[in-house]
Amino acid sequence: MTTEVTTPATATMAQGAGLALGPQPEDGLQDDGFFGYDAVLRPARGTVVYAATKRCLDIVGACAAIVLVSPLVLVVALWIKLTDFGPVMFCQTRVGRGGRLFKFYKFRSMVPDADRRKRDLAHLNHHADQRTFKMPYDPRVTRVGRFIRRFSIDELPQLWNVLRGDMSLVGPRPPVPDEVELYTRFDRRRFEVKPGLTCIWQVCGRGNVGFNQQILMDVDYIDRRNIMLDLKLMVLTVPAVILGRGAY
Repeated sequence: MTTEVTTPATATMAQGAGLALGPQPEDGLQDDGFFGYDAVLRPARGTVVYAATKRCLDIVGACAAIVLVSPLVLVVALWIKLTDFGPVMFCQTRVGRGGRLFKFYKFRSMVPDADRRKRDLAHLNHHADQRTFKMPYDPRVTRVGRFIRRFSIDELPQLWNVLRGDMSLVGPRPPVPDEVELYTRFDRRRFEVKPGLTCIWQVCGRGNVGFNQQILMDVDYIDRRNIMLDLKLMVLTVPAVILGRGAY
């Protein structure tokens, strides 16, 4: 059965974390189809001070995290390799700020032909929306993959994306191009800023949050973003990762 977190429930989680959602968009803003990456928008404007501070925070935070987790990275890489002798890293094209495509890195947590098998599993999508795909008991996930996904260890290689400037520590999660082809005009607002490692819906339910709620939370972050909010989301990410609610 397909389930999604409802608006009231998700709003309650956000409020409990001190991240209450702002006004929701009017329905009329969501009627237009996707016009292609070249029309995806004006990148969101921010103050020069905020942009510079955020970039410094990204660089310092990513460098510090890479140093701290380097022993874990080596252990996980060896574990993945010895499990099935397949590739350690998974590289995929994702859509970033302004609709720009970039190479997105993760530890491989699925079987090597996972993308091909996704089409056969589409009818089991946890979300009633093809703009995102989540499956609690995905048969493509390997044994080691279940562990590293449970604690978001598979996302650690994205610290390199942060250093490169493709991503930020905080921002909307980057989608794949096939999903973006189904986006409405309002959905594309998430491309006004750099994608991030964590965001509001990542600390308020992760995979249990339905797509429409993800978009509302991403837009709310874009409209209210500031350094204190970024720091708060980074702090809230720690217990969210440890508890693993909605991680699959």
